Amino acid sequence: MAVLRGFLVAATLLLAALPATAQNPLLPGIGAKDRRVVVDATHAPWSSLVKVQSNLGARCTGVLVAPRRVVTAAHCLLNRAQRFLPASSLHVLFGYERGEYRQHRAVATLETGGPYDTERRLDGLVGDWAVLTLDGDAPEGMPPLPLARVPPEAGTPLMLGGYSQDRAHLVTADTGCAARGINDTDRGPLLVHDCDGTRGVSGAALLVRVPGADGAGEGWAVAGIAVAAVSGANPRNIAVPSAAFVAAVEGNTPSLR
Repeated sequence: MAVLRGFLVAATLLLAALPATAQNPLLPGIGAKDRRVVVDATHAPWSSLVKVQSNLGARCTGVLVAPRRVVTAAHCLLNRAQRFLPASSLHVLFGYERGEYRQHRAVATLETGGPYDTERRLDGLVGDWAVLTLDGDAPEGMPPLPLARVPPEAGTPLMLGGYSQDRAHLVTADTGCAARGINDTDRGPLLVHDCDGTRGVSGAALLVRVPGADGAGEGWAVAGIAVAAVSGANPRNIAVPSAAFVAAVEGNTPSLR
C-alpha cells in the first residue's frame, strides 16, 4: 500500500490524539503484532479478490463487485509521470496463487474518482478509487460481492485481505479487526480502521458481515477499499467507503477513459 510524503502529514493530523509509537518504515500499516494469516483464495469471500497488474509491473489487489467490474485503488494505476495508465495496459488475474492464476481478463474501460491528489493529502484520498470494466465476465465460482451503502459504525468487526508486498503470491488477511470511525474531509468521508494491511493491499476490500439473501444466514459486503496505511504499533489505516464509487459500479456515471 503506497504511503507518500503528503499522506504522512495528513496521518500525523489524524493521529494527533494518540500516543507516539515506534515507526516501522518497512511495513506501514502493520501493528506491533502482525495479525495477518494466509487464507484460502478459493473460498468465499477471498475468491472474489483479484490481482490487478499493469504493463509497467505495478501490482495491487482488487475486488469483483459485478460480473464485469472490479474496484481497486486509483494510485495503483498511475505511471511514472503520475498520470493514469490507459485501460489497455491493465490486467486482472483471477484465482492468483504462487505464480499461477485461474483466468485473465483485460480491462476495457476504467473510471476514477478524480481529480486525484497525487500528494496524498487526507481529503485527496477520497478520490483514490477506480472501477475497471473487464472485457468479459468473471470466471464461474468467483461471485461478485455487494457494496455496503452505509459505512460501518465504530467497533464493527471487519476483515481485510490481499496480496501484500511481503507475501505477494498468497492472500493474507487480518480477520480480527474493526472499524474505528469516520474522518470527514472537504471532499467526503473516509473510513478509519485498524486492520493490518501494507503495500500491495491497496484496492483490497474492507469486508463487513451482512444478512444473507432472503434472511438466510450471513454474507460479506464491501464496506470500502484500502488506500493508505501509517506506521506504528497501533495504526489507524484509511479506506474509501463504498458509497463513493457505488454509482460508478452500477453504471450511473459515464466512463472517463
